[in-house]
Amino acid sequence: MHLGWMSFALLFTILVEYGMLLLLGEKRRKVLLSSIFVNILTNIPLNLYMLHVDGGWMAFVVGELLVVLVEALWYFAFVRNVFQSLVYSALCNATSCLFGLLVQLIWRMAI
Repeated sequence: MHLGWMSFALLFTILVEYGMLLLLGEKRRKVLLSSIFVNILTNIPLNLYMLHVDGGWMAFVVGELLVVLVEALWYFAFVRNVFQSLVYSALCNATSCLFGLLVQLIWRMAI
C-alpha cells in the first residue's frame, strides 16, 4: 500500500463516515468536524498496521475493533452519551469498512 492508496483510503473513510453521521441525524458541527480529525488519527495507524502486520483477517478484525473503541471514546467526549457514541462509532466504521472492502474487490476485479 503506497501513499496514494493510503490517501485515498483516508479520504474515502472520512467521506463515508461523515455521510453516515449525517444519515444518523447528527447536526452538531463540532461532532461532524471532529469525525474528520478522529479518522485522521485512526485510519492512518490502522492502514500502517495492516501494511506491516501479516496477520490476515484476525489482525484486520482486531485493528478495526481498536478503531471502534478509540472512536467511541472520542465521540463520547462530544455527545456525552455512551450508547450514541458506540452507535456512531460502530455504524460509521462498519459502513466505511464494508464500502472499503467493496472498493478493493471491484479494483482487484478490474485489474
